[in-house]
Amino acid sequence: MSQQKNNPKLRRVAIVEDDSGLRDQLQNILKSAPGICCVGTYGSAEKALAGMVAVQPDVILMDINLPGMSGIECVARLRKDLPSAHVIMLTVYEDSDRIFQALQAGADGYLVKSSPTNVLLRAIEDVHQGGAPMSSHIARKVVRQFRQTEPTSDEAANLAPREREVLNLLASGYVYKEIADQMGIGTETVKTYVKNICKKLHVRNRLEAVARFGRK
Repeated sequence: MSQQKNNPKLRRVAIVEDDSGLRDQLQNILKSAPGICCVGTYGSAEKALAGMVAVQPDVILMDINLPGMSGIECVARLRKDLPSAHVIMLTVYEDSDRIFQALQAGADGYLVKSSPTNVLLRAIEDVHQGGAPMSSHIARKVVRQFRQTEPTSDEAANLAPREREVLNLLASGYVYKEIADQMGIGTETVKTYVKNICKKLHVRNRLEAVARFGRK
């Protein structure tokens, strides 16, 4: 066990899900997956907030519809204590309002609970590498919503050439590590570029930046 905790290559994943059957199912999936260590399971947002900082997960699987505090509010609070953790929302809902509220709260991906095991495991790796995994029909909803608000020429003109290059690569589906390799820079530098892009374009995260400004 100590070897697992000290292995930097393992993806440390935590689960927040009130359905005990599904929670156990997800835990079993993670336990049997190579390269992943399940570091905690929680049946409510309140329990997650009380215990998750101590286990320092890389990726959090978050149910959106929790008893008491919602998964959306939980994500917003965890963002302050675990800023480097990546959050994938798991839900049976496909309601656009819930999707955008979760993304605005700081979620990095959004999957329906019926997603196959291989899709879930691929999403964990993808989000850890800087991607934004989403079920395809949810991704279409996001793109359609942001396309209703067109970027202004002034906002787009604020991007430096290297920032525009990063944004184009994000829009092409590259994750942070791939962008770093492509541009000959470090992954942390890519993250800095993305933060600057979001600030200049007045968007909350890279998903909004890509959906609104990364189209060709």
